[in-house]
Amino acid sequence: MTEGTPARLRVSSGGPWEDLIGYSRAVRVGDRVWVSGCTGTTPEGHVPPGALSQARLALDTMEAALAAAGTSVGDVVAVRIFMTEIGRWEQIAVALRERFGDVRPAMTMVEVSGLIRREHLVEIEVEAVVGSAAPLG
Repeated sequence: MTEGTPARLRVSSGGPWEDLIGYSRAVRVGDRVWVSGCTGTTPEGHVPPGALSQARLALDTMEAALAAAGTSVGDVVAVRIFMTEIGRWEQIAVALRERFGDVRPAMTMVEVSGLIRREHLVEIEVEAVVGSAAPLG
């Protein structure tokens, strides 16, 4: 679902946290798109075990938000990954390589003391510039 003025497009995933807290899953202004931190949570609220499965699910949410904002993974220029155990970085890196391939955006990984739910192991946010898709291959 999208809403807003032509200058500012807000994307919602329909999740309960957006209205409760007062944020958008993604915001597009001009050719720039910011996607809020995505966790590995299903629409029903289930959090699968394991950093790899959570990262893949978070990236699914991110990719859907990008599409709703009129862009794609190829236009992502920056990624920030927050994880509760930095020792799991290699598991999360598998999901990142699968999704971003040759796009190779700027990226930061940091360890945090906790995320919004205790079972969350990773949260991922991205920025994209529409039309900047990296050549693949």
